[in-house]
Amino acid sequence: MQFTDLGLSAELLRAIGEQGYTTPTPVQQQAIPHILAGRDLEALAQTGTGKTAAFVLPILQRLTNPQTSPLQKVTHTAPRVLVLVPTRELAAQVLESVRVYGAHTGLRSLAVFGGVGINPQIQTLRRGIDILVATPGRLLDHLGQRTVDLSKVQTLVLDEADRMFDMGFIRDIRRIIERLPKVRQNLMFSATFAAEVRELAHAVLKNPALVEVARRNAPAELVSHSVIKVDQDKKRDLLLHLFAAHGWHQVLVFCRTKHGSDALARKLEQSGVRTAALHGNKSQNARTRALADFKAGKLAALVATDIAARGLDIDSLPRVVNFELPNVPEDYIHRIGRTGRAGASGEALSLVSSDERIQLRDIERLLKREIPTSVMPGFEPQHNHSVPRPAAGRPPAQKPAQARTRSGSGDRSGAPRSPRPARSGGGAAKPASHHSGQRHR
Repeated sequence: MQFTDLGLSAELLRAIGEQGYTTPTPVQQQAIPHILAGRDLEALAQTGTGKTAAFVLPILQRLTNPQTSPLQKVTHTAPRVLVLVPTRELAAQVLESVRVYGAHTGLRSLAVFGGVGINPQIQTLRRGIDILVATPGRLLDHLGQRTVDLSKVQTLVLDEADRMFDMGFIRDIRRIIERLPKVRQNLMFSATFAAEVRELAHAVLKNPALVEVARRNAPAELVSHSVIKVDQDKKRDLLLHLFAAHGWHQVLVFCRTKHGSDALARKLEQSGVRTAALHGNKSQNARTRALADFKAGKLAALVATDIAARGLDIDSLPRVVNFELPNVPEDYIHRIGRTGRAGASGEALSLVSSDERIQLRDIERLLKREIPTSVMPGFEPQHNHSVPRPAAGRPPAQKPAQARTRSGSGDRSGAPRSPRPARSGGGAAKPASHHSGQRHR
């Protein structure tokens, strides 16, 4: 199938062609026809599958079609499309996609999020826009100041719905939905469909089409998983050893806390590894600069909290290192989704100490496989890594991770190589290629 087979307008096909793409990804092939037909949609799609373009392209088409949207030109300040996202980075990514693929449509768009001044956003809203991309907190700020009117919204998109639940946005989302017209198109995209997400889907979506391009809670394809067991106090030295021994460059390293991210970034920088930290306490300018430097190859490492697990798109990121395992096993999938994207292979390495054995077991349960485990000579752990027996009265756990080296598959699957959906350096979320956290107010 080609994009020309999907019924997209000449203006959109021109923009897609200018990016060098002709073949839609599976989620685009399945979602675009439903959205063009005006149906509600529930889509389960991993990060890196091209889901942003899957909703941006048909939305642009419907906005410029007089049969589906009589108001073809901006005549008022009220947006006709609202896209809710969990993070500033994802808001910027979606906005860039809208602008690249809407380059020949004359449509206007804006992203509103916290960490930057609100007055420029207010001025742009007053001039009138068609598509509004927003984080829930900052959008509620605008609603409170009556600087945005949601009464003309024809399409609502909930992107990364599961992440918005994780970040505590559900109450804000419900408040925003109350301000929308009752009759509208609703699109929900999520990497996982936890019970809470399904509950929201049932409340918001009307007779939705279902698109599922990855098995539930599936890790990114083409990613090899491995664990090195090491004592907590030796993790920093081991990480430095790995950088030096393998000449690593452009590695995304995840920590649990902001303080831990800053401390590790300082350690790496002091040891000669160009590094920056990325987390919610950083200013928006600092976050934007760190991400841009990392994408441009100026940094060898970017140390981040889970705020960076969504919305980041980096060309051919070779590996993700879990310096600390996440407390929530689903976050492991979001983290490793930064590598192995759209046909490129990747590596997910976790440094696991004895006090993280429960988290490792839960991740393996989610993956339904054991992760190959080893120790590094010179960094052998001195503490017990075995998983304790459950307390009396509790159901027995599944088979725990073993301390010895294992011959797991590493999840290097034989799935077909999918085209790249996005480009780094501020590029749009690309639809396809035949080449191939924190709460923000």
